[in-house]
Amino acid sequence: MNLPEKIGRQTVLLKNSPCVLASAGVAGKREGNGPLGAEFDRVFEDARMNEDSWEKAESDLQKCAVETAIQKAGLSVNDIDLILAGDLLGQSMGTTFGVRGLDIPFLGLYGACSTMALSLATAALFTDCGAVNKAVAATSSHFCSAEKQFRLPLEYGGQRPPQAQWTATAAGAAVLGRGEGAVKVGCLTYGKICDMGITDANNMGAAMAPAAADTIATHLRETGRAADEYDCIVTGDLGAVGTKLLYELLEKEYSTDIRSNHSDCGLMLYDMNDRDVNSGASGCGCSASIVCTHFMRRLAAGEIKRLLFVGTGALLSQLSPLQGESIPSIAHAVVLEGGKG
Repeated sequence: MNLPEKIGRQTVLLKNSPCVLASAGVAGKREGNGPLGAEFDRVFEDARMNEDSWEKAESDLQKCAVETAIQKAGLSVNDIDLILAGDLLGQSMGTTFGVRGLDIPFLGLYGACSTMALSLATAALFTDCGAVNKAVAATSSHFCSAEKQFRLPLEYGGQRPPQAQWTATAAGAAVLGRGEGAVKVGCLTYGKICDMGITDANNMGAAMAPAAADTIATHLRETGRAADEYDCIVTGDLGAVGTKLLYELLEKEYSTDIRSNHSDCGLMLYDMNDRDVNSGASGCGCSASIVCTHFMRRLAAGEIKRLLFVGTGALLSQLSPLQGESIPSIAHAVVLEGGKG
């Protein structure tokens, strides 16, 4: 077995064809009514999912995505060596209570809304080097649990500013193994923390755009690839504000134009004519649910040959804005190659 090859400071080239054996995305009612609703494996009409708290509902959401992906792979939980997952809640409680009954070795990860890219990249790395045979990468978010933790009680009914984004009620999971799937993980680029001094907790797009630009530019430089060598460059959840800033930063700072082949999951999940969603979608489940359904299917069918998935996350906590801190951000990138069945 060949060892993964480090190329540059942040990028790792995988050598043993780690593949996505199956993936699944589940979502809430609002997400199911959006443009991609028909692509989700399951849509829940009840956001509380018959639970007595929003946090328990999110745990059920992530567990459903994980179990569905494992089932689609034709496997059982006993076949999985490791699950790598996390969420937005304190101490990743959505994940912890969601997967605790599965009896799978667990590695908790936190990358805010970049967690799907982080878990996917790390699961692929573990699989490529032989540390595990099969792994699951997963994450979730829930509008109500996120609002309760980071902003205000829902009952308050505060008005959302135009730059705000709507946290997705959704989850995604992918099962990885070696050499058996139609979607191959080619290489990955771990991001660095970027902080441009943004302090507005309602403006996640502006906080995350610098990290997305830095990781995309670093990936292209360290791999020696041009942006147009990718059929799609998919960012996690920058929304309308963050996407505009990403284009400006890439063009000004790195002389790179990705407008022709770029998609942002934050602009795909909802009908952007709906004024309630403001700048678009956000949350771990946003990119997780879309990448694990819409993009994985297109990759498996060979409609997309090479995709760069760049998950973006704002690394704030409940307390950091109250202490006058700015909002650091992170972005991790994973190359997915299709038509390899």
